[in-house]
Amino acid sequence: MIMFDRRIIKNFGWLILFLALLFSAFGLINLYSASYHTGLGTFKKQLIWVCIGFITMLIITFMNSNLLKRYTMHIFVISLLTLIFVFIFGREVSGSRSWIVFGPISIQPSEFVKISLILIIARFYSNDFEDGPFGLKDIIKPIIFTIMIFSLILLQPDLGTALVIILLSGTMLLFMGIKRKSLLIILSILVLVSIPAWSFFLKDYQKERILTFANPSVDPLGMGYNSIQSQIAVGSGKLIGKGYLAGTQSQLRFIPAQQTDFAFSVLAEEWGFLGSAIMLLIYFLLILTILDTASSSKDKFSMLVALGIAALFFWHTLINVGMVLGLLPVIGVPLYLFSYGGSSVLTAFIAIGIVLGIKMRQSLVPKEDISLEKNN
Repeated sequence: MIMFDRRIIKNFGWLILFLALLFSAFGLINLYSASYHTGLGTFKKQLIWVCIGFITMLIITFMNSNLLKRYTMHIFVISLLTLIFVFIFGREVSGSRSWIVFGPISIQPSEFVKISLILIIARFYSNDFEDGPFGLKDIIKPIIFTIMIFSLILLQPDLGTALVIILLSGTMLLFMGIKRKSLLIILSILVLVSIPAWSFFLKDYQKERILTFANPSVDPLGMGYNSIQSQIAVGSGKLIGKGYLAGTQSQLRFIPAQQTDFAFSVLAEEWGFLGSAIMLLIYFLLILTILDTASSSKDKFSMLVALGIAALFFWHTLINVGMVLGLLPVIGVPLYLFSYGGSSVLTAFIAIGIVLGIKMRQSLVPKEDISLEKNN
């Protein structure tokens, strides 16, 4: 266990913690508005999940520094087993069998699997390699890990989460370096795989969402409805917004999934461009502080884990805001710490806890030469 040391308090990631809690608070304020006229059940549940997530984050922050690396493979295997369990026994919600239900509690294991993927790729590189760029045969293990998770999630089917899995893995692999020939081979395989994936794994409504993305007006009352109403809400907010609890699109329930995937559209309508820009600046400041933690990490494993977590928040933000603005297809990716959802909130706080633990231990462990790190 980590012994108490005054350096822990001095070098604790206070800015990361403050930004995460600040964004969570704004998320709760926004959710209160989104559920104001339909009962505050989701707001109360989210408040409970934020409290659970905060406690979980603190536990992980002060966890023994070697536990995550030591039990990474165990965590990964358990993650795969939960995905298999969901595929067989899970409950289908909105066309995807992605949920495990325990009485009033619903858990989406595919959210937590993202953390296990980051850990397994980080351990692979920290144990097996020193410098890149790498050829295809050098990175076959992380590719297999990614394919296993990607396939099980696509079978649910959950297109949004499967896409995030590919982006996460790709970000970490590109950061470590891939030879140009190997990269071209991987991209070619992805293109070839997308053809049968489109035909056999995606359901009709998911295909229609992608096809109507370029022109939602083709089906304004069907698959294009979500995107159109979201864009109307964002545009009507103009510069300073309509005011808190005063958004007509949100309060009259025109915005679909305004508590989950389209929560940002409620913010844009009520607080306008300025409010939305400030929120995004806060969020990207959080991502930058996580990247700063990665750059100053004492070992390669910690560096890659922090990098993967920064990528996790970045891709979720880019895809979710892109969906809300009509720049990307609607594929069901939440905005971490802002959208309603217990599994996504808990995953985000777990990720923040891991980063805080890495940041805290920077003051206790002598800096090593990452390029010369050997197997433990």
